[in-house]
Amino acid sequence: MSMPQQLEAIVDDFREAPKSLRLPMLLEYSEKVPPLPDYLEGQREAMEQVHECQTPFFLAEEIDDEQRVTLHFDAPPEAPTTRGFAGILSEGLNGLKAKDILETPDDFYNYMGLSEVISPLRLRGMSAILYRIKRQTRKRTGVEE
Repeated sequence: MSMPQQLEAIVDDFREAPKSLRLPMLLEYSEKVPPLPDYLEGQREAMEQVHECQTPFFLAEEIDDEQRVTLHFDAPPEAPTTRGFAGILSEGLNGLKAKDILETPDDFYNYMGLSEVISPLRLRGMSAILYRIKRQTRKRTGVEE
């Protein structure tokens, strides 16, 4: 399995952690979601909603001239599991080149042992978030699936 180094470090931390610590670790990542930039604050119509998430979840991305991706997430604080996913993706993917994001394994979260501590429905939400990130990246860079 090949994935971006910064995401792989997160995956390894979860995989190596005892099962009893994985959910608390995920919840810690909910506090690592950067605030939205001013121009997106309160502008959910400018973001894409991920309907598969059990809570209102929105994302936006920007790609600079060097093909580096910046991700923005809007998830309510009362949804710490979903915010935790956003924190992992933010820390693991932000600032990477578009090609690295597109090469990220769709099921990377399976290697984290999260299926032992959260429901399949919530994992489906994480999968949908990554899918949307990749779809936006392809659209903005013109890369075909």
